[in-house]
Amino acid sequence: QSKGKKPLFVQLVLDNIWSLYEAVMKRDKEKIEKIVTSLGLRIGARESRHADPKVHLNAICSQWLPISDAILSMVCNKIPSPLDITAERVEKLMCVGARTFDSLPPETRELKSAFMKCSSEGTAPVIVFVSKMFPVDAKALPQNKPR
Repeated sequence: QSKGKKPLFVQLVLDNIWSLYEAVMKRDKEKIEKIVTSLGLRIGARESRHADPKVHLNAICSQWLPISDAILSMVCNKIPSPLDITAERVEKLMCVGARTFDSLPPETRELKSAFMKCSSEGTAPVIVFVSKMFPVDAKALPQNKPR
């Protein structure tokens, strides 16, 4: 009855994480063993006997919920493919500040087609682009949110 009053995310995800955290911090060996066997994890004796319970918690969570896999799959699913980029977007990315694409040297402008092809051939130029920009829906921007 009391569980029905909690949101589904709390029941299925957060309660499990909280119970694992409580069991490890209180050093409840029976409950920890039950959780580890039900999840099919293999925790080394070194981690389980460590003086700091956070080491044991980290060993369990890194196998149960590996963050690297989650982040990589999220990036692959959410960030658009570089092959879907438009020519105008390439020109904007290649220009810094107020410069226009036409003001770039001819050698740099020739990279536009290679940029759009994303070719892995041995003769293709290597282009490295580092950015912290991610596409965001205009409605999600703070200035466009309803007040």
